[in-house]
Amino acid sequence: MGERTLVMGVLNVTPDSFSDGGKYFTVDAALKQALEMEKAGADILDIGGESTRPGSKGVTSEVELRRVLPVMERLRGKLKIPISIDTQKAVVAEAAAKAGAEIINDVSSLRTEPAIASVARRYKLPAILMHMRGEPRTMQKQPFARDVMRDVTRGLQEAVRRARKAGIAKAQIILDPGIGFGKSYEQNFELLGRLPELAALGYPLLVGTSRKAFIGAILASAKHPPPAEKRLWGTAATVVASILGGAHIVRVHDVAEMAQVARIADAVVNAG
Repeated sequence: MGERTLVMGVLNVTPDSFSDGGKYFTVDAALKQALEMEKAGADILDIGGESTRPGSKGVTSEVELRRVLPVMERLRGKLKIPISIDTQKAVVAEAAAKAGAEIINDVSSLRTEPAIASVARRYKLPAILMHMRGEPRTMQKQPFARDVMRDVTRGLQEAVRRARKAGIAKAQIILDPGIGFGKSYEQNFELLGRLPELAALGYPLLVGTSRKAFIGAILASAKHPPPAEKRLWGTAATVVASILGGAHIVRVHDVAEMAQVARIADAVVNAG
């Protein structure tokens, strides 16, 4: 996708996201954070109005629209980087596209609402298709896959088939292995270590590890893992691993710090 890794900044306009729930729930707070992330080096802004953390129950499309559209409308003309809409709902994806979104980020890979594909096709938007085993409400409670690489590879291949059958061009597709979505802590590290195998599928890769629980588990001291906002350096290590493994986009909360991390990791890759 270019000579360097793109940094996607996360903007959750929700009251219950695992890392920053409620912090940017008001339009003014979200607007300020969006502009700060752009200034800090974000290449893409990913706006989401529904939490997909483990155990989350989801919200209606009406609620999701009330959360994301006012923010997008306030950002129109102010933000120079593209906006990605993080949603599983076609009506939200279409409303966001009309409001200026240039990427659709669907954690269900068109399984929740296949009609999202028609939105991507009609508006000619890139579609991020993520692997998720199960659904957010139950994904960390059901049995994990015996072979995580086989499970993720097959799941992503099926997602590509769904997208292509629905008319989404190959050049529009970006794949995400879904770190933390229905995987054990050990499986998340295995996916990072074997990322080149997923890069071999032939599509750009987005990897989102930022502040996630598997990082906290490794950093835990006496059964007390650091809270999400204290996982900065652990996240940095996973961002480097992602880039060395072939990631084209890294999705992060701490944009200023991870933009620096990405630039150095890119320099290592390019030198090699």
